[in-house]
Amino acid sequence: MGEKNPIRLGVNVDHVATLRNARGGFQPDPIRAARVAIAAGAHGITMHLREDRRHIIDLDVERLVKEIAAPLNLEMAATDEMLGIAKRLKPHAVCLVPEKRTERTTEGGLDVIAGGTALRDAVKVLAPLSRVSLFIAPDPAQIEASAKMGAAVVELHTGTWCEAVMHKDEKASLGEFRKLVDGARLASSLGLEVHAGHGLDFGTAELISTLPEVAELNIGHYMMGEAVFVGLDAVIKNMLAAMARGRARIGALA
Repeated sequence: MGEKNPIRLGVNVDHVATLRNARGGFQPDPIRAARVAIAAGAHGITMHLREDRRHIIDLDVERLVKEIAAPLNLEMAATDEMLGIAKRLKPHAVCLVPEKRTERTTEGGLDVIAGGTALRDAVKVLAPLSRVSLFIAPDPAQIEASAKMGAAVVELHTGTWCEAVMHKDEKASLGEFRKLVDGARLASSLGLEVHAGHGLDFGTAELISTLPEVAELNIGHYMMGEAVFVGLDAVIKNMLAAMARGRARIGALA
């Protein structure tokens, strides 16, 4: 990926669990998917343990911590229940996300400003145990609030941009990408590590990888969908190649 400015790929295996839960039982196994992803070159695994356990369940998280040596990025809401689980399992990273029972997937970024003291306390509890990330929109006020909150990382929500790209809305996609560019620069200037994720495919992952401040992409749904047709190993390698192409363009775009 380039030694001077590397970029990592975190693979979200939630939707392997979604498929398993559709029928019940144990197959397909998200831990097996994690092993395949790491063997193919992924740098870490992401799981979102939701309040309703709609895909990932507690046993999945526990098994991943015990059976997989690669870093686990545990996405979760800042609730007492989830804080207790994170304190017990001590994953490599915790990404605090907004969560609504009725949403199909995470619909937007965390409102760090409205989170106030409760969110600050959650970050304070988790920071000695795990690298803490806040999943936010690329909004300057939210980025600045994240830095003041004491988080080590912000993960910029790329979903709005990806939707505009998918619908071929050039004006909107350019505007949303500019927000990501400016947001990544601001976050980095405030001492935050910058990650990005949500809705990324090969093309958008390649383009977001041209931002030198972005250190990690977390991608799940698209890759699991593609894996149905070509296999997970091939998808991971193709995604890493797309990210490498984007990284190689940094010098050309400077």
